Amino acid sequence: MRMNKHTVALALLAAWTAATAQDIQERVIKFGHVNPQGHHLSMGVQKFAELVAARSGGKITVKEFAASTLGGEQQQFSATQGGVQEMVVLSATVTGAVVKEFTLLDIPFSFARGEQVDTLLQGPFGQALLQRLPDKGLIGLGFWEAGFRQFTNSRRPIQTVEDLKGLKVRVIPNPMFVESFAALGTNPVPMAFPELYGALESRAMDAQENPFAITLSAKFYEVQKYLSVTNHVYTASPVLVSKRFWDKLSAAERKLLQDAATEAGAYQRKLSRDTSVAARKELEGKMQVNDVPAPVLARMRELTAPVADKFAASYDPALVKLYREELDKARK
Repeated sequence: MRMNKHTVALALLAAWTAATAQDIQERVIKFGHVNPQGHHLSMGVQKFAELVAARSGGKITVKEFAASTLGGEQQQFSATQGGVQEMVVLSATVTGAVVKEFTLLDIPFSFARGEQVDTLLQGPFGQALLQRLPDKGLIGLGFWEAGFRQFTNSRRPIQTVEDLKGLKVRVIPNPMFVESFAALGTNPVPMAFPELYGALESRAMDAQENPFAITLSAKFYEVQKYLSVTNHVYTASPVLVSKRFWDKLSAAERKLLQDAATEAGAYQRKLSRDTSVAARKELEGKMQVNDVPAPVLARMRELTAPVADKFAASYDPALVKLYREELDKARK
């Protein structure tokens, strides 16, 4: 029987689909993170799980483990690296423990808008970072986000650099954060997040810095009066897969996970930014909110630049050069 072009195409498609289906095995993926369900990163994981289930014909199940069920970021990072946990999404800061150039993303006052970050991380620099992970037992599927960090305190609105002087501010245990905030004249104190609310409530700490959504969900507005919009650091969230697990996958399975992570990432970043706008609006009814003037932010960038240069001097010069070139392009 003679077949027309349409029939041939359908036959080829059916054969390809059957072959691909044979390349997809029954699998369960433990995907952990430290955020509560309902957080935009949690919703990104759920979107990823939906896409993977649909595209694998239900063969691959992604199980979300939210709210530090599998441990803190460092614990989950090590578990994924060791193959005990299949996937994790966490901060670029933690990833910097094995590829220190990831902490280039922690340099303060680098970005003004999310679109600049997207251009940087979806371009040659982002790919160069991810390409350094396999040697460390990890595969990077892209970058999601926790978003821009803002400054809150119980003393005064931050309208000048001088307003920061002497404030005791909780920072994440990250040397670049500690030294940058010291350069701004504050007294930075590394502290675990679960301890923060109590420290603010007792006035052991004057200030903290986190994205709008975290300030809202953690109810820091109950113990902080002033919120100053600085966008001083953008927190990128790499999506990581255990290389031990990845090496067991077929090419079809790898492509399926990569495509799902990319699509879920676009969804998650938009959700994060929409959530940020809504959270700010809600916080404006609970705190005194001010935008720090652009010239003041420029001065803050100048003050913290030597700290960034100090850390960058210990990184791979080629990657630092690429970072700076691509960042300049993104800003334009």
